[in-house]
Amino acid sequence: MDKPKIMKLVNGEKGNIIKITSLNLDGVMRRRLLDLGFVTGALVEVVRKSPLGDPIAFRVSQTTIALREEESSKIEGELVSDGN
Repeated sequence: MDKPKIMKLVNGEKGNIIKITSLNLDGVMRRRLLDLGFVTGALVEVVRKSPLGDPIAFRVSQTTIALREEESSKIEGELVSDGN
């Protein structure tokens, strides 16, 4: 069996589905993302990347939200599907 591929959300490509394993954020931003559905075990789809790569749009819990590299680089997950 293959070893799960752990990656940061910022490194996801369009169409990837990533299962969140950890949020390395504190304070208000952590609370805000938890409220939006960025919780451990949630599936996040990479919807769209800006031409320069920042921000990136993600879909979680039927909501689409754009996160800057600063936030998305602090969320780790396991690649579930590469979109193919």
